[in-house]
Amino acid sequence: MSLHRRLGRIIDAFRPAEGPPPDTLLRFFRWCLSGAGGGLSLAAMASAIGGAADVIAAVLLGAVVDAVAGGNADTVLSDSALLIGAFVGFFLILRPLIFGLSAATSSVIVGPNVMPLVLSRLHRWTMGHSVTFFDNDFAGRLAQKQMQTARAVTDVATEMVNVVAFALASVLGSAAFLISVDGWGAVALILWLAAYLALIRFFLPRIRSRSGARASARAMVTGQVVDTITNIKTVKLFAHAQHEDREALSAMAGFRERALDFGVVSSTFRVSLMVVAGILPVILVGGTILLWRQGAATPGDVATAGAISMRLSQMTGWVSMALMGIWGSIGEVEDGMRTLSPPHALTDKPDAIALNRVEGRVDFSDVGFAYGRRDGGLRQIDLHIAPGERIGIVGASGAGKSTLVALLLRLYDVEKGAIRIDGHDIRDVTQESLRQQIGMVTQETAMFNRSARDNILYGRPGATQDEVEAAARAAEAHDFILGLEDFAGRKGYDAHLGERGVKLSGGQRQRIALARAFLKDAPILVLDEATSALDSEVEAQVQEALTRAMSGKTVLAIAHRLSTIAELDRIIVMDAGQIVEEGSHQALLARNGLYARYWNRQSGGFLGTEEAAE
Repeated sequence: MSLHRRLGRIIDAFRPAEGPPPDTLLRFFRWCLSGAGGGLSLAAMASAIGGAADVIAAVLLGAVVDAVAGGNADTVLSDSALLIGAFVGFFLILRPLIFGLSAATSSVIVGPNVMPLVLSRLHRWTMGHSVTFFDNDFAGRLAQKQMQTARAVTDVATEMVNVVAFALASVLGSAAFLISVDGWGAVALILWLAAYLALIRFFLPRIRSRSGARASARAMVTGQVVDTITNIKTVKLFAHAQHEDREALSAMAGFRERALDFGVVSSTFRVSLMVVAGILPVILVGGTILLWRQGAATPGDVATAGAISMRLSQMTGWVSMALMGIWGSIGEVEDGMRTLSPPHALTDKPDAIALNRVEGRVDFSDVGFAYGRRDGGLRQIDLHIAPGERIGIVGASGAGKSTLVALLLRLYDVEKGAIRIDGHDIRDVTQESLRQQIGMVTQETAMFNRSARDNILYGRPGATQDEVEAAARAAEAHDFILGLEDFAGRKGYDAHLGERGVKLSGGQRQRIALARAFLKDAPILVLDEATSALDSEVEAQVQEALTRAMSGKTVLAIAHRLSTIAELDRIIVMDAGQIVEEGSHQALLARNGLYARYWNRQSGGFLGTEEAAE
């Protein structure tokens, strides 16, 4: 393995963070960068050596000037051979090696590793939030916040290594030289430095706050644009391109105003900085010339002071712009921290157990849930499902059917009562192990912009190609998958499906989702309008496959098309968040209640939800 590769592994770029992200700035930085301290320290040390090398270069230059000024023109080369050799060796060999090492540590150790380290930690934490967190924000805005915060933390770490360590070593080295000439030069440098820091202290908090406001406005633009593009078909179907354009322009106008605010303070800072930077060469060079006139300094000291002052003056602009960037990045980190670091609303207990494969007994005991409100949701749900029992769930829109399923999956925590699987309260087991026991197919099928194979394999990532194809055949998806071809020429199971599966019809997406659930082969199967997007002929074929897939499983099937659940073991009827009827299809018809009215009013076996709501 090459030296560069070994250097590149000093920081573990994907090391998990310990605990949740703190909500205070310094602790948040420590959380983001924990584990990278060794690599950052090495890079800072290399940068500091580079800063000291600049001072050494100026001192060597002064020594050469003194040698030339005080020597004989004919013998100066021989008399100062050692000094000239050191001068040449430093500039041709040592200095390039020092700056090469500094560049390598920055671009090999820090650059490629810190960004993925921070981004991976933020992404893991964001994925752990409950679905409510994502429901309350733009997907594009959250993605932007992750990238923005990771980039800003990386920029701060990089600039602290490349600029602050370098500048600090240069200033300390310059002060040491000036003290060796005359203490008043060091005093002048310290006074100038105090004025410079006062300027920094005045401007950087303003830059920080305005940078945070600009970052927030930028994320809002991204969120608005992504939201429009995500729903572009709806925009076109409703002919609302101009409306979406106005919404985007409104967000962009807000970003423009915040960018102008940032530009004003930034330009004012730069002008002020140039004035302060110009004072330093005047003070140091002028003071050293006065000392030379008094015999207290040599021409070489004047040359060294001039080189140091010019370098510090130039570096002042560089350092100040870097500090402005650091403070601007800190503002962006604070903005991202407010969005991304809130604690998870739904977590595993510290002693939560992993749920092994279950038999499939499900018990809802006096369950109540209203999304934190006083009314709505579910009330007093008592439902007991035996292992392998197949139940249908019927009700008008808003009756609570999907909420019932969401609580079973623990996408939300019950507010009253308990849900148990095989006697285990689902709050006492890990969320991952719980959801591994449940296969689900929804009406709104979720597809990734990956291959058809990858989308099916999401049900069981370790499955073989033969198992994938068997699941696809069972879902009546194999034949149409073989005919797929994407824009890159990939065919069949290798063809990519587009974002959210937009290149497939609704029925094709639903069959891919069914294949995924079949492949998962979980002991509990939840079907939420699982065949609603299929035509009658394909539905009949898939229904046969579903009947086979249901064998031996506990099934909860939500349906408006009552004919699809008429053969199930038991049907429960929900209304206004409660179970109002339950029994077999024939028993419910004989009861002549709400289910019977649904059955009588449906057309072709489809529940008329508007009439039912009456």
